[in-house]
Parts: sequence; C-alpha cells; structure tokens
Amino acid sequence: MENKEQIRIGKIIRDRRKQLGVNQQTLSELAGVGINTLLAIERGEGNPQLSTLLAVIDSLGLQLDIKLKTMSYETV
Repeated sequence: MENKEQIRIGKIIRDRRKQLGVNQQTLSELAGVGINTLLAIERGEGNPQLSTLLAVIDSLGLQLDIKLKTMSYETV
C-alpha cells in the first residue's frame, strides 16, 4: 500500500471510530487486533495484513471496495 493511501485509510478509520464514540482500546478488542497495531493503522504506518485491516473496518461498520485503475502502458 502506498503511504499516501495508508494515511488516508488511517484517517477514515480514526474519524469513524471517533464518530461512533469508541476509544482505541475498545476498537482493538472488538477487532481482535493489538492496540499497537491499531495505533499504527490510524497513523498510516506499518503494513497491516489484509485480514487485520478488514477486521478493523468491519468492526466500524465500514467496507473495503476495490476498483480497477486505468493503466497506461503499451503492449509489445
């Protein structure tokens, strides 16, 4: 994951957690992830496993959508 995207995802997670009035410790317990892992995700740091990221966003009632991006390259 590109750092810019990690930071954006972390902000979305942090904002949703605050919107729901859930503290970091409670979210880490609900998602079944370590508090340090959650803190790193919210800061846009580290490289969490997809299963970890999905557990956190699912606990917040969020979902991950994957979109295909347009690739600009020539075939040989």
